[in-house]
Amino acid sequence: MNTARYSIRTFGLEIAIIVIAAVYAFPLYTLVVTAFKTPQEAANSPLALPSTLSLSNFVQAWNEADLGSAILNSVIITVVSVAVVVLVSSMAGYFIARWTNRWSGRLLALFLLGLIVPFQLALIPLYQLMRDMHLLGTHWAVIVYGIGSNLSLSIFLYTGFLRSLGSEYEEAAMIDGATPLRAFWLVVFPLMKPITGTVLILSAIDVWNAFLVPNLFLSGTGQETIPVAIFSFVGEFASQWHIVFAGLLIGLAPILIAFLAMQQRMIQGFAGGLKG
Repeated sequence: MNTARYSIRTFGLEIAIIVIAAVYAFPLYTLVVTAFKTPQEAANSPLALPSTLSLSNFVQAWNEADLGSAILNSVIITVVSVAVVVLVSSMAGYFIARWTNRWSGRLLALFLLGLIVPFQLALIPLYQLMRDMHLLGTHWAVIVYGIGSNLSLSIFLYTGFLRSLGSEYEEAAMIDGATPLRAFWLVVFPLMKPITGTVLILSAIDVWNAFLVPNLFLSGTGQETIPVAIFSFVGEFASQWHIVFAGLLIGLAPILIAFLAMQQRMIQGFAGGLKG
């Protein structure tokens, strides 16, 4: 039986992987250890382990930033935004993938412009639009932004996945009398679970972690999301980083759990969505 020889090149690759992993793990290490430190420890020895494991920073972050309400606001905004993104992008991707003429590619390219044009260019018109629609200070302002900012990538992934998926299933359903819409929801959509998982987690992470737009639309209204609420501990002359990091860990927990639960499906969806 042939066995791979352990060479100098293999050893070098292992060392490189370990170094890269350490570089990526360092910020997480700093985040965790600082969250459990006192202000004095955080200032004097930022990289050392805390002398005692105290939850006082987490309690202070939870109470002073009202993270309970912030988490609820983030959950509402994320769930509604992601649900609409999945609904719209799956149907749009299905239409583009099955519409086999020259306009389908142009329509997809039009959607992909959203990945190229920086959203900051439209920030002032978007603010004015939300003001004129009386949506400032409400969840809907951030929900509309979250939907729009995630549609382009989601449509691209759904279109690529559907182009690699045969059309025999929905054609058989339509021969049996199902309408195209009914065939899509009952036959095609269940087959898109891997790419739907990918869209769900990518969109959820983007909406959950968004800061600039929620800060612009919701700051000072009592409807703040987690990043905006945590930002209250950062001042011009002094910042309570030990409390900030504790709040970040609290806000990170829900989306991290969701990511770990759907990680395998996300990888499968990427593999299928990029084939087209």
